[in-house]
Amino acid sequence: MQPPDADVVLVRHGEIGVKSDQVRRKMETRLAENLEALLGSRAIDGQVTRNRNRLYVHAEDLEAATEAATDCFGVVSASPARTVEPTLAAICEALAEATNAHYESGSFAVTARRAGATDAHPFSSEDIGREGGSAVWDAIDAMGETPVVDLDEPDFELFVECREDTAYVFLEKRDGPGGLPLRTQQPMVALVSGGIDSPVAAWEIMRRGSPIVPVYVDLGDQGGADHRARAVSTVGALERYAPNVDLDVRVVHGGDVVSDLVATMDDHRMLSLRRFMVTVGEAVARSVGAVGIVTGEAIGQKSSQTAANLAVTDAAVDLPVHRPNLTRDKADIIATARDIDTYDDSTIPAGCNRVAPSFPETNADLSAVEQAEPADLLERARSVARDAEIVSLADRD
Repeated sequence: MQPPDADVVLVRHGEIGVKSDQVRRKMETRLAENLEALLGSRAIDGQVTRNRNRLYVHAEDLEAATEAATDCFGVVSASPARTVEPTLAAICEALAEATNAHYESGSFAVTARRAGATDAHPFSSEDIGREGGSAVWDAIDAMGETPVVDLDEPDFELFVECREDTAYVFLEKRDGPGGLPLRTQQPMVALVSGGIDSPVAAWEIMRRGSPIVPVYVDLGDQGGADHRARAVSTVGALERYAPNVDLDVRVVHGGDVVSDLVATMDDHRMLSLRRFMVTVGEAVARSVGAVGIVTGEAIGQKSSQTAANLAVTDAAVDLPVHRPNLTRDKADIIATARDIDTYDDSTIPAGCNRVAPSFPETNADLSAVEQAEPADLLERARSVARDAEIVSLADRD
């Protein structure tokens, strides 16, 4: 919802503001670059500027610019706003016009914030709220409605942000993903299956600033229909959040190894498959300079994901294995998948279900697993990783 004559999008960040000045400036610069990349990828003609812990997007299509800003990692919220002179008269006039344009019924509130030196304005935040509230009251009264103020849960809320040389009037704070700007942390390899969990985990690690290097282990004959296409497609859905990051998928052909596991192992085979996969991830990570491996696993969600079995899996590699979904319920993961638009491409049954034995081990012992699995399993993982096929997202259709 935009006030009349809206001309800018206010973009707010969160954690960046508590960093040291040097780190904050670097992160704000990165955030601005990422936001400009999002605008460009969506053919939005706009310019990003910075001033005093705020980013501003100047664009003709403010709705599209606001949507882009709320897809940008590191952005806490964004608001299409109207720029006015930092005077009570100009602010009250803009508030009254916004009320006339958008008020329908119910209670209202004016939330005001003034920033800058104490003597920058001859009024305080409380003065803005009081005088602005009176202007809104009068506008509602002139409509023939009965004005009602509710500062806790208003039906209609107006906001004012007054800075030293400019004031902004707006009607909403649209949530962004939060976190940190992408590319402010080192890259991670993300193991993607195309299922519901792994793209959510990849998105979450990107939200904390790390670019991902997507890796898909092709299960060969043990994979389901369109298994590989689904995995690539879910990564493609993530691309809209990171147009300035290379998300081409490294496809590692593990079909022969998986067939051997099915033929030679029983209750430990899913664990050995997971150990094979994280070792593939580690090999790719070392080849591209990534510092960790990301998976979609959550404690207890599957037999291979019990606390004991996760420890056995991690013992196969030296790099840390990050699990952003570790403590989340499945319903919560599904809700995030829907929010980030990866759910629809993730709902074909996973081919790795064909690998699972009838009675999988849920409390594995590392030495027992190592004795049961092929002696060269992890070396084969490193070998097939070296021959990874790179699949361009541009060619996925």
